[in-house]
Amino acid sequence: MMEDGTLGRVLAVVGTRPEAIKMAPVLDALEDRRSRVETRLALTGQHDELVDEALATFRLEPDWDLGIMREGQSLTEVGKECLGAVSQILEEWRPDIVLVQGDTASVFFGTLAAYLHRIPAGHIEAGLRTGDLQSPFPEEGFRRLAGVLVDLHFAPTPHARENLLREGVADERIHVTGNTVVDALQAVADQARDPESPILRRLVGPDGPPFILLTAHRRESFGRPLERVFNAVLELLRQEEKVEIAYPVHPNPEVMEPARRILGDHPRIHLLSPLAYPDFVTALAAATCVLTDSGGVQEEAPTFGTPVLVLREMSERPEGIKAGVARLVGTDPDRIVEGARALIGRAPEKQRTRSPNPYGDGRAGQRIAALVEAFLRAGSQATKV
Repeated sequence: MMEDGTLGRVLAVVGTRPEAIKMAPVLDALEDRRSRVETRLALTGQHDELVDEALATFRLEPDWDLGIMREGQSLTEVGKECLGAVSQILEEWRPDIVLVQGDTASVFFGTLAAYLHRIPAGHIEAGLRTGDLQSPFPEEGFRRLAGVLVDLHFAPTPHARENLLREGVADERIHVTGNTVVDALQAVADQARDPESPILRRLVGPDGPPFILLTAHRRESFGRPLERVFNAVLELLRQEEKVEIAYPVHPNPEVMEPARRILGDHPRIHLLSPLAYPDFVTALAAATCVLTDSGGVQEEAPTFGTPVLVLREMSERPEGIKAGVARLVGTDPDRIVEGARALIGRAPEKQRTRSPNPYGDGRAGQRIAALVEAFLRAGSQATKV
């Protein structure tokens, strides 16, 4: 036990908007335990405005804003900056456990910093695997490397747990908790509001047209794959004259340039600025279907019964595919058009039959916070012996 009477210190490290969204329920649950657990948040800052918006949505303020990103920075430079900045916090504050979430640079290098300082780490959303180190790149490598170093694996599903067991992780270190994104999504959906964008307000309104939500931004999609997706969208709208597209465009130039060049002049394609998370949730709930290369969207959409076409050849989230709420179509235009048209024809009035989200029940944050507290309590008792 610490001198102030708490069980110990927890440092949460996040770098991107999805990480902030998925870490929020854990931080909220730890805040309920503030008399026993002291928690602080470090923001590495791979996303700037995007992550700031997410933090504001969940009323979170980082204790450290490291701002590691520079224009044109390589992955090597991101890793170097992240490792150094997190290490400095560990040296100054000396937490008893470091929490990371997902599969970005902040996850692996935050975990590596903890390991080098002999501080335990817990990995939220542990055990996701495609089995291909190049897809998604570099996320598959980051999460597998982090998995070697962490002490607590918070697996979102039984399938993720099985992946970890096959890699030799001890069963007692794995805890199936559900995915915290379901917690976050439910919290935001319960506070519905009108979207800020006039275009989006029209699309999601009671008299709005059928529309498809598009999200495409992953690194392995850059170049020809992304262009194939965009051309498939054009062909889809040629065949479906009443359908519109809402596309919140990621600010990365590798995404913005082809999006504007290929899609920018079509009257039924709406290239939007990145949406605030509550607006994104509203769009996701109202969309006829989703075209996405995102992992998080695959987890979020089932809550609303919104079908997903995954713009990748493989997914580390097979639960949605097995449940029939998601389908892999890759970047092949024919598969994209065929898949989207089938969904449009099946839900002309946006009516869906919802089943439980296979990724969680909305209580993952509380489970993880309880496990972290138990870990600190065990460490405190061991210190007394």
